[in-house]
Amino acid sequence: MVGSGIQADRLSADGGVALPANSLATDFGLGVLIVLLGPVSGAFNPVVTRWHDRRSPAETAGYMGGQITGAIAGAMLANTTFGLPPVEWSSQERSGVHLWLAETVATAGLLLLITGLARTGRSGLAAPAVASYIGAAYWFTSSTSYANPAVIIGRTFTDTYAGIAPSWVAPFIAAQVMGLAALLFPQAAVTASALVNQGSP
Repeated sequence: MVGSGIQADRLSADGGVALPANSLATDFGLGVLIVLLGPVSGAFNPVVTRWHDRRSPAETAGYMGGQITGAIAGAMLANTTFGLPPVEWSSQERSGVHLWLAETVATAGLLLLITGLARTGRSGLAAPAVASYIGAAYWFTSSTSYANPAVIIGRTFTDTYAGIAPSWVAPFIAAQVMGLAALLFPQAAVTASALVNQGSP
């Protein structure tokens, strides 16, 4: 997400070109990562991991810590591969009730998608479905759909196209937590865990 954002911004000053380039790269990359690492990743997303009914609180905290650490390391690596300092605190101001509402919608939609796939026995479609949803949500939400607290934190480490100023992290994460309203679905935590663990022993 960060690397493709830097590349897109460098290749075109036109936001109408940079956004589709960034969203397509993120879409395809996320699909590959879900296929490759989904069974051991805890879903890459602390909000999704929070549902998990098979892990102890300590295990859940460990997964969340790993996801956040991975997001930070990924942003630092992306910065470095484009010749930037590993850490550049973002100065991108992203604030406004409309953006936070968009994050609530994006996160709720993601959780509803995962729950729906698990409850209908279509877990095998997780990679293309989730990747497609995130790619589409870049466009149908004003926030460009972070939908992941780890991503929010990681993007504070890059002062580039994809960055977000640290001062605006808390409102975005609060909005994402609001998206957990999807847990109102019956047995959401149980069915979501079946999807998160697909392919694991």
